[in-house]
Amino acid sequence: MSLEHVKMSFDEMWNKIMECDRSYDGLFYTAVKSTKIFCRPSCRSRKPKKVNVTFYETISECVEAGYRACKRCQPEIEHCPQIDLVRRAAGYMVNHLNEKIVLQDIAEHIGVSPFYLERLFKEEMKETPREYLEKIRIHKAAFLLKDSQKTNLEICFEVGFRSPSNFYKAFRRVENCSPSHYRKSLRIKES
Repeated sequence: MSLEHVKMSFDEMWNKIMECDRSYDGLFYTAVKSTKIFCRPSCRSRKPKKVNVTFYETISECVEAGYRACKRCQPEIEHCPQIDLVRRAAGYMVNHLNEKIVLQDIAEHIGVSPFYLERLFKEEMKETPREYLEKIRIHKAAFLLKDSQKTNLEICFEVGFRSPSNFYKAFRRVENCSPSHYRKSLRIKES
């Protein structure tokens, strides 16, 4: 069974490669037009110019487009089938982050028990599916705070939080500041 298509914008994926975010490995690949090399989002190699980057969902798409695998991050070396389950679970959460998601939903989607999924996910990602879901919701919120004029409350609900107080607590836990302070700090950096 293949991974679900990840619904992220170019800029969101760009941010993930700039952060070398390992939790998005396997969900998409970065191809650099100038070098004809493709990498995982977590690759620590020198970052390319944004205009030279394109994103692909699979390794085969990268190869078909004429790219070769990075020697540093070795994206062509696939893991075991259990890691594929974790990647499918992560893809499901990324695509459904604005919905109410429980572990049972994710487990049913990929065809395993909730207990097994949680154990595998924790082993590979070093966090529970719930922690991962909260983190990607906050990453999406931070992206929207930066790139939209939506209010904090609109963003709260758009990224899947059902309660503003939970959103503010989670945002502070992940970003070490409030959503409003985060947006203000971005404006200060831009001026």
